[in-house]
Amino acid sequence: MNHGEVYDLCCRFKGKRVCITDRNGRKHVGHITRIERDMVWIMPDGDCGGYGVGYFRRDRFGVGIAIGFIAGVVLAPLFFF
Repeated sequence: MNHGEVYDLCCRFKGKRVCITDRNGRKHVGHITRIERDMVWIMPDGDCGGYGVGYFRRDRFGVGIAIGFIAGVVLAPLFFF
């Protein structure tokens, strides 16, 4: 998945609950709150912890994940509790 595809997918799912898989295989579940050309912000469900490579900061928008670090984005309606 290239940078443009990830950005477009994030724009399509803004405000929705998603599961983002990073290049290390970690899954992050939450609602997309903000999208920039190089960063997507999610508000994690509960206290997810585990902020590693690809995260820049946590603030009122949630957790910022570098778009280039994202391997996949899917809707997460009933797959995760």
